[in-house]
Amino acid sequence: MVYEVRIFLKDGLLDPQATTIENALKRLQFSELNSVRLGRTFLLTVEPYTPLERIQEMCKQLLANPVMERYEIREVPS
Repeated sequence: MVYEVRIFLKDGLLDPQATTIENALKRLQFSELNSVRLGRTFLLTVEPYTPLERIQEMCKQLLANPVMERYEIREVPS
């Protein structure tokens, strides 16, 4: 079983890396660009029938900083 965990800064927090990328893309004439958000993605392969709560615990204890980041978890179809 594979879960995809996507982690992003919470809304409203400054994201200087995303701002730098956004500005660079606009300088390259990608005028259709509205915004850039930067994040991390983890693919976690776990034992079958691992409950979602265990993945949430991994996020809270190590993968994400719950003060500054939010995470999304989805099961990847095999």
